[in-house]
Amino acid sequence: MTSSADSAEPPVFIEVGSGAAARRIAVRARKGAAPGLFWLGGFKSDMAGTKALALDAWAAERGRACVRFDYSGHGESGGDFAEGTIGRWLEESVALFRQFCSGRQVVVGSSMGGWMALLLARELARQPADAASLAGLVLIAPAPDFTEELMWKGFSPEVRQEIESKGVWLRPSQYGDGSPYPITRALIEEGRNHLLLGSSIDVGCPVRILQGAQDPDVPWKHAFALAHRLPADDVVLTMIQDGDHRLSRPQDIARIMAAVAEIG
Repeated sequence: MTSSADSAEPPVFIEVGSGAAARRIAVRARKGAAPGLFWLGGFKSDMAGTKALALDAWAAERGRACVRFDYSGHGESGGDFAEGTIGRWLEESVALFRQFCSGRQVVVGSSMGGWMALLLARELARQPADAASLAGLVLIAPAPDFTEELMWKGFSPEVRQEIESKGVWLRPSQYGDGSPYPITRALIEEGRNHLLLGSSIDVGCPVRILQGAQDPDVPWKHAFALAHRLPADDVVLTMIQDGDHRLSRPQDIARIMAAVAEIG
């Protein structure tokens, strides 16, 4: 599935944060009917990825609203990736949701975006948005707590020492151009302020989780741990036996869209 024509148009930019912490965030917001779709991408990904474009095209075909954006330090947004933290990217996610969404929304989060979606739901439970509410969450290979559970706890003593002493470790990339990318002490330490898996997670809406059993980045047991923390009612975990982390094949995209359609 390809993106619709206006995906090639320049994004709108808004400023999030203030003073030295202000970031220029790129957003593409398609107007349309509710329930709208709100995309939350993964760590080091952007809104031009296969799943994000497929979601936008699906919305366009059905006259549905769809909002996509790039976190600071990602894609077309401003800011330095090395300055990014879970809290900073969450602030951007909440700001974009409040400014661009109206009516009921299906929030679709991939990998780190799954963590963001859960944190967004918690934030909205504390302070509901004026114009928008959650119809449900669709989480694709969700990675809540990944900075602690999937990074820090899995790092060798040598890598931990480098992060603690130098403040950063350049992690070899398995994707894209192969360039290493920084894992900072700030990312790890600030991430501990947003951990979810230690207690129950009440999101107040239906949840659909899609997880690849062959995922090398987010093990399938991580998805089970998350499902265990969610309320028992209206939570469905779909295990894709031959699926990897990206879940971007045509059959994976079809499953994602079916989950979106089921919720709204």
